[in-house]
Amino acid sequence: MDTTADVPDVPGVSEGRGTRQRPRSARSARAHDAVLTATSALMREEGMAAVTIDRIAGRSGVSTATIYKHWPCKAAIMAEAFGRDTAEAVAFPDTGRPVADLVTYATDLLTYYTSPEGTLFGQLLAACAAEPQAAPYFHEFFLLPRRAALEPYWDRAAEAGLTRPGVDASTATDVLLGALAFRLMAGHASLAPDEVRTLVEYALHGLLVPADAGDGAP
Repeated sequence: MDTTADVPDVPGVSEGRGTRQRPRSARSARAHDAVLTATSALMREEGMAAVTIDRIAGRSGVSTATIYKHWPCKAAIMAEAFGRDTAEAVAFPDTGRPVADLVTYATDLLTYYTSPEGTLFGQLLAACAAEPQAAPYFHEFFLLPRRAALEPYWDRAAEAGLTRPGVDASTATDVLLGALAFRLMAGHASLAPDEVRTLVEYALHGLLVPADAGDGAP
């Protein structure tokens, strides 16, 4: 398959306009998928530090010129590829119990980050910090889809009257995932699956006893 030509010139990062357009032809879509697939394989096999545009081009069969039409730098490609891999690896539970499903999804997502494939998450954050052009790709293809995935669970719990009034899904996501992300980056404590679930439970249900169960506020 020749994927080195006839790919539309797609704009890169542009302030206020998102990252880039989606492929509009079958040929463009094939090239797009080939680049992401090759990038995912290289990241898993050798880590992000070993990935280069030339190696992605060689693995995918897509020219470097075409790759640069779609992405501004290698970290942008890695962000999109890792976002796609995460979506495929972490399933959405649907038991009809919104709080239990919320805990399960958050736990499974964060446990994935500790797997051999998921540990690329920390490397990706560092890569995006080093290449600011990649940050919009990290937000669009990795961060925003994860946040969007948690929103329906929170909304269902809110509709069932199980959440505190005024707490929206965005705030809940930050609280649920923030502590785990910090532990993942700092590496100061265990992220075994049971530890992850415990932290998610604490984030969801709180750390303090109810005011009427203790001796009063300090």
